[in-house]
Amino acid sequence: MTTAPSRSDVADPADEAAPAGEPLIRRWIRQLVISPSLLGRFSRLTTLLVAATAIVLSVSGYFVAQYSLERELDTELIGVANKTADSISSDVRGMGGLNSTALSAANVLLVLLRSDKLEYRVPNEQVSLQVSSQDLAIARTQLGYSARTAVASDGNKYRIVAVPLQIDATNYAVVLARSLTPMLATQHLLRVLFLSASLAFAALAFLIGYLSGRRVVQPLRDLSDAVTRVTETGDLVPVGAHAGGEVGDLSHSFDSMIGSLRASRESQRRLIADAGHELRTPLTSMRTNIELLVADENTGMLPPGARTEILGDVAAQLGEFTSLVGDLVQLSRDDAPIRNTEPLDFALVVSNAVARAQRRGHGLIFDVALEPYYVVGAASDLERAVTNLLDNSVKFSPGGGTIHVELAGGVLRVSDEGPGISEEDLPNIFDRFYRSDKARNTPGTGLGLSMVDHTIKSHGGTVVAGNVPEGHGAIFTVTLPPAPLQPHSGDTA
Repeated sequence: MTTAPSRSDVADPADEAAPAGEPLIRRWIRQLVISPSLLGRFSRLTTLLVAATAIVLSVSGYFVAQYSLERELDTELIGVANKTADSISSDVRGMGGLNSTALSAANVLLVLLRSDKLEYRVPNEQVSLQVSSQDLAIARTQLGYSARTAVASDGNKYRIVAVPLQIDATNYAVVLARSLTPMLATQHLLRVLFLSASLAFAALAFLIGYLSGRRVVQPLRDLSDAVTRVTETGDLVPVGAHAGGEVGDLSHSFDSMIGSLRASRESQRRLIADAGHELRTPLTSMRTNIELLVADENTGMLPPGARTEILGDVAAQLGEFTSLVGDLVQLSRDDAPIRNTEPLDFALVVSNAVARAQRRGHGLIFDVALEPYYVVGAASDLERAVTNLLDNSVKFSPGGGTIHVELAGGVLRVSDEGPGISEEDLPNIFDRFYRSDKARNTPGTGLGLSMVDHTIKSHGGTVVAGNVPEGHGAIFTVTLPPAPLQPHSGDTA
């Protein structure tokens, strides 16, 4: 027997196209990009969501860090500029004793700007700083401070602040600058770190999404494996392991379907085996009789009157064969789920079945007592089941006997005055094709009571066979569940 391929081996079209020996990471990336499967879509969605979140957080974090660095640098430069202004106020022309060496050690550039645009610089400065209108405005207004970014003569960016200074009624602005090269290097490092973190989170998100996605879709793959196995091998094996939620409900439904199919297949197999066994007997007998008639046609070996007897036997066997085929067809219909159910008065169903049985039981007395009792079911199926019970009683009742039919308290009892049912036959009386020793010489196929049992059980009821407690005869007891809302008995015709 060939084994169905595992669903994990044919999970995605993208997997089928994968070259042999493809690295795991490359296969994951290919599934992320091109896989149309649920797992691929789940991984892509998880990766995109986490990557978008990481990018937003990284960009926000980068700009917040940049703003914080600039604010910190401005605060530091303003503090240094104010201290420098205090030193310069005592010696404007000597720039408070500051020189290029001291400024280089402090990593700053210095310009003293007077309100008439006159500039004072330290001797031998290596890098010259270009003042702006913002700096001149601070010198003239003596209000607040200014902060800006500009390029100095060395081609590097500098952060420049200007603070007001007044000496002997003359307005100045102390313009102080510091190179942004260290801060730009820090910002570049932050960009690299944030980008690396975003990519790392995206990769981690894909890995987590892929692994969690496999756990999510594994029950679906198991279900697909089971469907494939049933399709290709006919092996009706349930999934067995069930997840929670909707997937678990689907697995339970699938297992229920598999159980129903297995029961149906077993019932079909048993029916075919039993039918083949039962059909073989009348066919064999008819074949033997027909072969005798053919042989007699050629040799004339049969005594007078034998042909008529054989033809009568063939006719009886044909009748038995026709009855058996009809019961088999009816049984196959009974195996199907009941349809067209409706609330109905079971007493009316039993009354119709009694009328049919009376036409067949000439010379028999029917003692009938029926109380209204409402059930939900198919009237034709229930009538046929009750008719089979009555036909069974008609078959075994002696001439002039009485068949008792009582429906009281929701329980139907059908009893006769026949030979009854032996104790060894009671456990098998409702089996298909089962016929007791007492029934060997009576007409029938052994399917009537089996169809009764199936019909009553399909309506949620029970049927029990037994013997009349006092006297002779069999008694069958049928119970059916009542309709949810029973009409009042006075409302019925």
